[in-house]
Amino acid sequence: MSVALTQSIDVAQVVLYAFWIFFAGLVFYLRREDRREGFPTEEDNPRILHPTGPILIPPGKTFRTLESHVTTVPNSMRDTRPIDAERTSPASGMPLRPTGDPLLSNSGPGSYAQREDAPERTREGHVAIVPMRVAQGYAVDAGPDPRGWAVVAADGQVAGKVTDIWVDRADALVRYLEVDLGAGGRRLLPITMARLAAEPRQVQVHALKAGHFGNVPALKSPDQVTLLEEDRIGAYYAAGRLYAEPRRLGPVL
Repeated sequence: MSVALTQSIDVAQVVLYAFWIFFAGLVFYLRREDRREGFPTEEDNPRILHPTGPILIPPGKTFRTLESHVTTVPNSMRDTRPIDAERTSPASGMPLRPTGDPLLSNSGPGSYAQREDAPERTREGHVAIVPMRVAQGYAVDAGPDPRGWAVVAADGQVAGKVTDIWVDRADALVRYLEVDLGAGGRRLLPITMARLAAEPRQVQVHALKAGHFGNVPALKSPDQVTLLEEDRIGAYYAAGRLYAEPRRLGPVL
């Protein structure tokens, strides 16, 4: 007498076990893939690179950018840039205290990634973020046009005036305001760090004092900003939010 296979096997239980095996494999695969950045890990005091095994760390994968640049991850390249800061405690993982100019210390809110020193580009290969004097066909049709307005810093002093607006042609939005400091040249102000006050007609910046604007990282080219320059500029203003005034370091009651 023949017996059907399903009469001697619990199909539901087999399917459940198969799902468990599949799900465990999926979790293992995803946990390996998310180790392409930030691994291998290291101790910061003393600075020791942890050894990696062939099981938990995925094999290297090569990525090509639109500019034909090639990078392979994971890799053993480490960030060796100097940091103008000292430890608040010898214990591993403790925060750092800036030793020089805190806005340029590359620590805490002022830290930035060593991104590519080339501008971001659109799908068509054009430079994405440019001033409106270069981006033909763009105009301000939502909100006030701040060109010509004074830039007032956190200390109430005028740091300069807005001379142009930098737009992102890939996302069709404003990224920066260009500020003329007079003899100090021109610097970019992230639009997220600015408050446009129609009365009086001024751009208010809480992050920096007027004297800090001269140290905002300058651009290599007057009509484009690189990825590295963007990170450095953003880090400078972010550090100013904490370090521009000593009273900002203490607790707020």
